[in-house]
Amino acid sequence: MDVQAPLVDGHCRRIDYLRLSVTDRCDLRCTYCMPERMQFLPRRDILTLEELHRLALGFIARGVRRIRLTGGEPLVRRDVMDLVRALGRQLGQGLEELTLTTNGLQLARHADGLAAAGVRRINVSLDTLEPETFARLARRDRLADVLAGIEAARAAGLSVKINTVALRGVNDHAIPDLVAWAHGQGHAITLIEVMPLGEVEEDRFDRYLPLDTVRAALEARWTLTPSAHRTGGPARYADIAETGGRVGFITPLSANFCDGCNRVRVTATGQLYPCLGGAERVDLRAALRSGEDDEPLDRALDEAMRIKPARHHFRIDAPAAAPAQPRHMSVTGG
Repeated sequence: MDVQAPLVDGHCRRIDYLRLSVTDRCDLRCTYCMPERMQFLPRRDILTLEELHRLALGFIARGVRRIRLTGGEPLVRRDVMDLVRALGRQLGQGLEELTLTTNGLQLARHADGLAAAGVRRINVSLDTLEPETFARLARRDRLADVLAGIEAARAAGLSVKINTVALRGVNDHAIPDLVAWAHGQGHAITLIEVMPLGEVEEDRFDRYLPLDTVRAALEARWTLTPSAHRTGGPARYADIAETGGRVGFITPLSANFCDGCNRVRVTATGQLYPCLGGAERVDLRAALRSGEDDEPLDRALDEAMRIKPARHHFRIDAPAAAPAQPRHMSVTGG
């Protein structure tokens, strides 16, 4: 594919990573992410798989090298594997990596297909190995299905990274055991601070746990040394001598990392958000459906580069504070 002008924002950051949401729907209801009675988007507003494919091709033509499919839960979208296979055919044709973030519930039936399409690694969201804690946190008693999905992914040859949101009073006591389990299974693990996106039914102030506190708990048990490993994302890594594994830390609240941002997010309705924590957006659906060629899409991408802010302004510093943005993470794309 011929590469056109690369995507460079107003702060001289090269944008080569797209997080593309295929649905806002999810088969879990994690308490820090959404309310139990979540109001999902009307299906008529969601981009078709053909439109998502065309959109991805437009980004690849502008120099995007990595695409991560997200949701909600991407594997609940009907026929999503058609999109995975279509994008997989772009690997080596401008696209260098196609990945996926999932909660793992549907992995057992899709792992082989993902691997066959060219996906080599996936992220699986898993916050606890305790069945009761999982059921309370996810509002669904499905831990066994998640673990079966992870095992299926490993059997299919997929590299699995566990993503864990650190939550005070919920899973903080068990994070070291989760790290030990992940490394024992051959998986990397990344810890994430809870993000103030969308109204939920609990106060995130009570759950916010700075990761320096978690790191101190890990260092009380093991020897951590800084790692030079990078994946192109915001995580900073440490190697653990005793487990032989790697742990990542994503700190949107306690240690801002925006100076190296290389990504944008597109919702399942085609709204491009240059910043996860910002309200700035560009309507790519209108550009796709304008009835013209790809020029409107290119103009929209240029506008997104113009309005991409230097940094987000996430804060969780007061009880009962409003979220930084009203939209939920499941809408923006995790």
